[in-house]
Amino acid sequence: MSPKDDIQLLRINYLRGPNIWTYRPALEVWLDLGELEDYPSNLLPGFTDRLVAMLPALVEHHCGVGERGGFLQRLVEGTWAGHILEHAVIELLNLAGMPTGFGQTRSTSQRGIYRMVFRARDEQVARTALAQGHRLLMSAINDIPFDVAAAVAAVRAEVDDCYLGPSTACIVAAATDRGIPHIRLNEGNLVQLGHGARQRRIWTAETEFTSAIAEGIAHDKDLTKTLLQSCGVPVPEGVAVDSPAAAWEAAQDIGLPVVVKPSDGNHGRGVTLDLSNQADIEAAYLVAEKHGSEVLVERFVRGNEHRLLVVGGRVVAAARGSVAWVTGNGHSTVAELVDAHINTDPRRGTHEDAPLGLIDTRGDEAVLLDLQRQGLTPDSIPPMGKQVLIQRNGNVAIDCTDQMHPEVDHIVSLAARIVGLDIAGVDVVAEDISKPLSAQGGAIVEVNAGPGLLMHLKPAEGAPRPVGRAIVDHLFSEHETGRIPVVGVAGTQATHTISRLVAWLLHLSGLRVGLACRDGLFLDTRRIESTDCAHWAPSHRLLINRSMEAAVIENGAASILRDGLAYDRCAVGIVTDMGGADKLAEFDITDEDQLYKVLRTQVDVVLPEGVAVLNAADARVAQMAELCDGSSILYGLDPQLEATVAHRATEGRAVLVNKGYIMLATGSSEAPLVSLDILSAVWHREVPLEPILAAIAAAWAMDISPDLIVAGLKTFELDLPTARTVLPAVPTAAPYRTEQEDRKTD
Repeated sequence: MSPKDDIQLLRINYLRGPNIWTYRPALEVWLDLGELEDYPSNLLPGFTDRLVAMLPALVEHHCGVGERGGFLQRLVEGTWAGHILEHAVIELLNLAGMPTGFGQTRSTSQRGIYRMVFRARDEQVARTALAQGHRLLMSAINDIPFDVAAAVAAVRAEVDDCYLGPSTACIVAAATDRGIPHIRLNEGNLVQLGHGARQRRIWTAETEFTSAIAEGIAHDKDLTKTLLQSCGVPVPEGVAVDSPAAAWEAAQDIGLPVVVKPSDGNHGRGVTLDLSNQADIEAAYLVAEKHGSEVLVERFVRGNEHRLLVVGGRVVAAARGSVAWVTGNGHSTVAELVDAHINTDPRRGTHEDAPLGLIDTRGDEAVLLDLQRQGLTPDSIPPMGKQVLIQRNGNVAIDCTDQMHPEVDHIVSLAARIVGLDIAGVDVVAEDISKPLSAQGGAIVEVNAGPGLLMHLKPAEGAPRPVGRAIVDHLFSEHETGRIPVVGVAGTQATHTISRLVAWLLHLSGLRVGLACRDGLFLDTRRIESTDCAHWAPSHRLLINRSMEAAVIENGAASILRDGLAYDRCAVGIVTDMGGADKLAEFDITDEDQLYKVLRTQVDVVLPEGVAVLNAADARVAQMAELCDGSSILYGLDPQLEATVAHRATEGRAVLVNKGYIMLATGSSEAPLVSLDILSAVWHREVPLEPILAAIAAAWAMDISPDLIVAGLKTFELDLPTARTVLPAVPTAAPYRTEQEDRKTD
């Protein structure tokens, strides 16, 4: 069969928030299959075998069949290239360490054009996976060799460069499990948990509660030790020195053996242990000098190295170190033995999620110094059976949390409090952590800010510890979600008016409110931008703003299709109508059924304790109540609307007009809120009534009192250039006209 033309990627769109496909960020790709539209997989000789040989784990993809091997069944029966590309990309992401289970591919109204989408935690990672998956698929179709390992490595490199580090990712995952939203604030590991005024910020394992002073103290090892010692915490005696000779002199005063280390180093760099002779101590000084501003000489404490993680004043995890040795075989060099017996350990690696690092026998000066003390070099060949010490520290990855003595927990937590750190990695040297330190001469040797969490998440031995959850629980009390009230407004019927009025009512209730709508961007009652802000970027800015206690966000259908929603969930979701499909041709939306899938997104994200506010006059909109995780309030002028009657029959709530009043109805009961005569006296007669009903329903959903709602209706100023909004209250004011009546007079 002749080679097939390449699939064309017509459009790549990153959906940053909940969208028509999924609640989560996703990459949407528009594909032109070209001639491959006529060649499903069963018409491509040998293709399925070649693809499965490249990606054997495709057998695990259930696809729509719903069972293991489901996707392979689809390949044999015949499926199209867009669908196959979706699964190839997902599998590359899985192999690269970013598990992804969601993907869909759907045809459009144009023959051969498809929309393919897959879950994308990071846009750049997703784009790289797409590019590699595209190349892999075309290679399999045209029987061209393809380096799968290189493709996975390329995606993996993007994961390491672009995605959150493992420590930050575990905290974010724990927050997600608790229903706390997150926003990444930079290309690194600065992350916001929660929204607006209720947010907390983390930067890896540091939080906004981590004091800069405490971090500075922890960075100065000598100062840390002085403070700990003054409070009765056991620490090794030591002194700062400024030359190799001074190091030797200090070692004699302290008593041999000693440790030589930098005063402000980290991760064990430049630390040399158990030194007893002058040459070794002076050589260790030169090593430590390269890794810190000062060099410390301390009493050597015998025992195992331990790292204990303190979060919010208590130890939540503990890990023990081990010494790295190799045994000579009579013919391999030390370097060869290390590479063969230590660096081949799958727990070791250079990537961020490896619990143990690779040992560099030629570049690590501490390793070289230990070898020198044994009369060896990396090229030495130890005799058969001879044990060679390679690394004394830096191998802390054996979980020992359950073995920790309560007295050790107490003294380590005290050390963190003395330094002032809310999260600390405390290094303890002790023979047995199940016994008090004082009984065995153990000591605390360092207190570290911003500790790594990987040793507790992926220990080389023992059970992983939920340290991410511990940090989230430290930042948020048991019932906190970090959420501010968010009101989303979707549709075309005066949605900007609804948004403005809801924001005003929230403002009167005492909250600092952010508003993003067609009329601009508002912080409280101040308009800071006058351009159309009913889209993702301005809305996102509100959620980052630490002064915002509530947010009202207008969402057009085009914005949902282009970017998704700016928030993951909302307290109130309003949908006004099903209009506007005629303006969405670029998204292949041409009818009401397709638009329904777009606008339902607003209802899909309503929280279980939240409320959907829906227009009862539009049967399709009212039908969305079935999709809501929370409850719903219908609004409409006519109390006899079919949807309203059915909703009230189930004790549902509704806002309607009856007997000249706006009524708040629950089941069969009705409570008058305000008369139309009063409203018509203060609102401009050309403002339709339906948007006011929607705003009242939203205020009711958020438990704003009826009196305050009425006060808000009387004092609201729409501030539109085309009409005055506050008129003199005169008894002869014209009655309200409905939106339908206004349309008849246009």
